[in-house]
Amino acid sequence: MTEKATTVLITGASRGIGAATALAAAREGYDVAVNYLSNETAAQQVVQAVQRRGRKAVAIQGDVGSYDDIRRLFDAAQEHLGPLAALVNNSGITGPLGPFSRTTKATIERVFQVNVLGLMQCSRLALENFQEHGTPGIIVNVSSVAARTGSPNEYIHYAASKAAVDTFTVGLAREVAASGIRVCGVSPGSTLTGIHAAAGEPDRPARVAPKIPLGRLAQPEEIAEAIVWLLSPAASYMTGTVVQCAGGL
Repeated sequence: MTEKATTVLITGASRGIGAATALAAAREGYDVAVNYLSNETAAQQVVQAVQRRGRKAVAIQGDVGSYDDIRRLFDAAQEHLGPLAALVNNSGITGPLGPFSRTTKATIERVFQVNVLGLMQCSRLALENFQEHGTPGIIVNVSSVAARTGSPNEYIHYAASKAAVDTFTVGLAREVAASGIRVCGVSPGSTLTGIHAAAGEPDRPARVAPKIPLGRLAQPEEIAEAIVWLLSPAASYMTGTVVQCAGGL
C-alpha cells in the first residue's frame, strides 16, 4: 500500500505569511517544500524551524513568474520530499503604490505573471502530481481583500489580479471536486509583512489600521492558521470558497 503523501509545497515561503504557514503546517504533520525567490538565508531559516518541529523540509529557489522555474520547483519538491499532498499558492507582488494612471506596463505584466499566470501553472502541475499518485490533494490560494475593495489610488492592478485568483479558485474547485481534490482560498486583509515596504510605503500599516474594524493589521501567523485549517481534515467539506480573514473588512 502506498504511504500517504504528507508534503506541502508553499510558494513564497521564506518570509511573511508563507513562512508562518510553513511552521504551522509542520506542526500539523506536513513536510514542507519552502519556495523562495532570492533570500536563501531566510528560506534556510524556515527549513531549520520546520526541522526543529520534527518534519522534513527543503528550500527551493524559483521564480513563480517563470514556467521553467515552476516545473523545476515541482520536480525538486517531489525528489526531496515525495508526492505532494497539498499546494499553497502564496507568492504575490503588488508593484509600487499609486494611482493606476502612473502604473507602468512592466508592473502590470509582472504582477499578473506572478499572481495569476504563475499561480495557475503551479495549480496545473499540482493537479498532475495529485492525479499521478492518486492523491486527494488540496490547493489553497492566497488572495487579498483588495479583490473586493479594488484598492483605488494604491494598486488597482494588484486588486484585479487577486479577483482573478478568486474566480479561478471557484472554477477549478468545481471542476476537480469529483476527483476528491479540494481548492479553496484565503483572503487576508492588511498584514504585518514586508509587502508594504516593497510597495514603497513602509509606514502603510499605521495609515490603514484605523480603517479596519478590528483596529489593527493581522499578524502573519493569524493568516497562516486559516490556511492550515483549510488544509486539515476539519475542512473536508470546504471547497470552491474563499475564506475572508480581514479583520472585518
